[in-house]
Amino acid sequence: MPTAQNLALFALASILLALTPGPNLLYLVSRTLCQGRRAGIVSLAGTSLGLAFHVFAAALGLSAIFLSIPVLYDALRFAGAGYLLWLAWDAVRPGGRGVFAPRELPRDAPGKLFRMGLLTSVLNPKVAMFYLALFPQFIDAARGSVFLQGLVLGLLQITIGVASDLVFVLAAGAITAWLARRPLWSAVQRWVLGVVLAGIAVRLAFDSRK
Repeated sequence: MPTAQNLALFALASILLALTPGPNLLYLVSRTLCQGRRAGIVSLAGTSLGLAFHVFAAALGLSAIFLSIPVLYDALRFAGAGYLLWLAWDAVRPGGRGVFAPRELPRDAPGKLFRMGLLTSVLNPKVAMFYLALFPQFIDAARGSVFLQGLVLGLLQITIGVASDLVFVLAAGAITAWLARRPLWSAVQRWVLGVVLAGIAVRLAFDSRK
């Protein structure tokens, strides 16, 4: 098991990560604002499972492979960028509905929202980089299984991340009624979100490996 001091320091780093806007948080907030808290919570379940994927990958050393072999890393990076660009187009396409516009949740939407949340998280190589960069600093091979220590750290980060994202989801849901009373915001929000998503996608695609 990691020491108490290492757990505390890792928890602090995880809190800072949770407060930094990224693709996962942007997706959760936008989905909550356009479809309500239920959609946000379903999407959160998907992004959380994606985080669990990265935790197990890091613990098993798969993240090191992704980041050390350019072809694998680039494939994951470009897949994530392409997915964000698709979300950006969906926000601004002619006849499309703004993701911030409130709407009813279709009967078959939860499964789709869960899958989209999962893809948003899994196709984000920055999450893998976070685990790969921090895990070695907080794991002590002399204190037992490196794999189990990695799982403990990963579960701690997921707990903090899910709690933080849930707060954002609940707060974003309260904004829906406010937006409904201001229809002029719809067009502005669609283009602002589209530009932000596209910007994140471009940065993700051209961000060099370190």
